[in-house]
Amino acid sequence: MATIVRTPRAPVPPPPLALPLDVRAMNATAQALFVLAALGLVAMLAMWAMRQPVFTLRAIHVDGEVMHNSEATIRANAGPKLAGNFFTMDLKAAQRAFESVPWVRHAIVRRVWPDRLLVSLEEHRVAALWSPVGSEDDADDKLVNTHGEVFEVNLGDVEDDELPTLSGPAGSAAEMLEALHRLQPLYARIERRIDTLTQSNRGSWRVEFDGGGRVELGRGTLEELLARSERFVETVGPIAQRYQRPLEYADLRHQDGYALRLRGVSTTLTAAEKKSSGN
Repeated sequence: MATIVRTPRAPVPPPPLALPLDVRAMNATAQALFVLAALGLVAMLAMWAMRQPVFTLRAIHVDGEVMHNSEATIRANAGPKLAGNFFTMDLKAAQRAFESVPWVRHAIVRRVWPDRLLVSLEEHRVAALWSPVGSEDDADDKLVNTHGEVFEVNLGDVEDDELPTLSGPAGSAAEMLEALHRLQPLYARIERRIDTLTQSNRGSWRVEFDGGGRVELGRGTLEELLARSERFVETVGPIAQRYQRPLEYADLRHQDGYALRLRGVSTTLTAAEKKSSGN
């Protein structure tokens, strides 16, 4: 007969005592302070390393369609406004520095590891001269670019001697450039090139031609100005051919027609004509 031997069970240890709440809070605070101190030390070391001479910018490379500046002149104009090294330079401030260079419309500045800046430039492309109406500012050096934006440069750097002039209220350059682009093809049909397009502060438009002559377009939307000009261009040709005289003045502000004056042709009778007519 088998004998059953019972092994005594080991005593179950009591559950560990929970730390008081204030002790646990102190431990968590100590751990957090240790982590923060470590992160602060790492940040300080990183900042110290980034300021070392090894990260000094050593080259600035410029690309883009640059017609009015060389890399040397761009660096000479923007370089003194740059501050910091590869890591610490403020790229937005650097962008503003390059955009302050004459003829530069837009700049994109990027870092190129380990010690270079890559600058992509877009220059202004001139569309017209700008002369604001009713402004006392000296506008002799203001131009309008192909985006309808006004900018300032030395006019001696402008190579095109036949630029048209836009003269209008402040903030109207883009609107006027669009009007110029749409009106010029119409007047080219009567062999006239617009030299000056003017919009008064009251919204009245006028064109003046290279070689003389002007047309009062009056007020209205661009579509209304185009419609008046279209009607004028379609009908003035036969009149000019009949008298063989160039256009001197036309007023399109009449509802059902226009007033016209040709050079050397007058609607006023001379003294001899009055005498011969018995008046």
